[in-house]
Amino acid sequence: MGLSVGDRAPDFELDGTEGRFRLSDHRGERVVLLFYPGDFTPVCTRQFCSYAERAEDMSALDATVVGISAQDVDSHISFRDENDVPVPLLADPDKQVAKDYGAHAPVVGTRRAVVIVDSEGKVAHKQVHALGLDFQTVDDIREALAGVA
Repeated sequence: MGLSVGDRAPDFELDGTEGRFRLSDHRGERVVLLFYPGDFTPVCTRQFCSYAERAEDMSALDATVVGISAQDVDSHISFRDENDVPVPLLADPDKQVAKDYGAHAPVVGTRRAVVIVDSEGKVAHKQVHALGLDFQTVDDIREALAGVA
């Protein structure tokens, strides 16, 4: 399933709703990668709306948080604007980043997953949802971050 906790997180660079994002530009801080199947799908909409409802709690996480899925930036902008998504959304159209991080499955595509990269650039937490019918809440993310330098 790709990377394991303790592995060096592969660098990547993707276009997103707030411009180009490069993981290595965030060395020295914690980064939360929220992989999700798609904009405007029922569970993904619930997931990101739950983050919007608790935008203050999301911004208090003391980590850079980004969403990643295969749709293009225009789709992400529409999704963000319609749902007040409080984090940048990154376009991974060839699903390469999802594949590199073990958040991709044949036929299914990008799977719902949370990967936390620590300040040294290593994978410190990884949870891939088997069916993608649930998601990690703001509180779940905060709890996972509690043990990450």
